[in-house]
Amino acid sequence: MSEPPGSGGTQPLPVVEQARRDDDELGQSASGATYHPLPTLSADGKAARFWSPRRVPAALLALLVLAGAGLLLYDVVAVRAGHPAMGWRRELAHQLGERPLDDAAVLAGAAVAALAGLWLVVLAVTPGHRALLPMRRSDPDVRAGLHRGAAAMVLRDRAMDVAGVQSARVRMKRSKVDVRAVSHFRELDDVRGDLDATLTEGIHGLGLAHTPRLSVHVARPGRKG
Repeated sequence: MSEPPGSGGTQPLPVVEQARRDDDELGQSASGATYHPLPTLSADGKAARFWSPRRVPAALLALLVLAGAGLLLYDVVAVRAGHPAMGWRRELAHQLGERPLDDAAVLAGAAVAALAGLWLVVLAVTPGHRALLPMRRSDPDVRAGLHRGAAAMVLRDRAMDVAGVQSARVRMKRSKVDVRAVSHFRELDDVRGDLDATLTEGIHGLGLAHTPRLSVHVARPGRKG
């Protein structure tokens, strides 16, 4: 099959350059880079945190209430049947009637009860599951989460792939990723810039609903001995 006139053999394919990131998204010369979160697909534009069912505190409270109510009910029924009241109930009634309100034991008991009530209120109004990060929702009926430890491990593996990085430690928080790396060769600014770019891409790839800020610190290894 003949080639069209003026053809000089195989034509080079056009090169498509990768679009550069906006300068506002990533600061290559700084130790920390702040960028905008990716949009979520939930109805209100936000992904709520996962709420803990609080099974252990609820079970303990239920057992305590059940045991106290059952013991008190048994004693009341026994008294109605003509038996004397239990010694603990007579002693408790006597102490409550004789001790003043400013007594140390009364104040200590009130403080313990107030702290227990405050603890239960905090458990009731806070979501818990702090180690579970909500991910973007692509389906309104499906919710997904990523454990902080798993996310930190993924970012650490990405950091170790950067040339010049000897070791890396990643702390994954809800709103910030703190990376501290040790570089044994290359300029620190170059290593930090590559880490910023690599970890920014890695954080976006995690698919989190709220993209955390990135803070990168690079240092030389300490002297041995």
